[in-house]
Amino acid sequence: MKNIKIVVLSVLVLVAASCKEEVEKPKVIYDSASKNKAYAKVDSTQISIADLPIQIDGTDYLIHPVGDLRVYEKGTKSRYGSSSVIDLSFTISNFGDNEITGYLQNLKFQKVSSDSIRPLTDKPVLIQTASYLKGVADKTKNKIMVYTLFDMDSNRDGKLDASDIKSLYLSDISGANFTKISVDLEELIDWSLIESQNRLYFRTVEDTNKNGQFDKNDVVHYNYIDLSRNDWEVKSYEPI
Repeated sequence: MKNIKIVVLSVLVLVAASCKEEVEKPKVIYDSASKNKAYAKVDSTQISIADLPIQIDGTDYLIHPVGDLRVYEKGTKSRYGSSSVIDLSFTISNFGDNEITGYLQNLKFQKVSSDSIRPLTDKPVLIQTASYLKGVADKTKNKIMVYTLFDMDSNRDGKLDASDIKSLYLSDISGANFTKISVDLEELIDWSLIESQNRLYFRTVEDTNKNGQFDKNDVVHYNYIDLSRNDWEVKSYEPI
């Protein structure tokens, strides 16, 4: 019985150590030679696909979500043993409440009166959300999109995914003026729109101790942008 307890304890220790190792995997790997920037390359093995276009109420642009064709392998059992079935998902995005969500390579914009389609960006990105600020547009006539996305391979694993640093961007409803408003190597925590002020508030965290992780020892930055203006100037504020 004692030997069994020792074995169980050893397994628990190994599992705990494994979990700890996974948690402590750096989100940022610094490289002074490349000035701390690591832009991922486009994966040529992936098959790109576009969802049907979306037109947000009150706008005169169609938005085409572009992403990777999703391939799933499902394990099944048959009389001859185990096998696998390839399943495809041709849907890459969701839309609701003036927001497009997914893990998208790009968005492409088309004016309803034109057949011309232009991309949001020509750089590798992974777009998680694209939100239209309808309340601001109704008040100021400034039609603005807000994006949360991943734009650099911060952990140097050769791909863009949710393990990298999340950033905040803005653009016009046409996809023009695509602008990064968070700081490189600062992780976006969240953002919020205060319509009474026409302000976009957002928080980021900076890895001030340069340990590759974002933790309680790092510094949180508080910022806002006055969206009634056209310069999208980021201003900091100190709530604490």
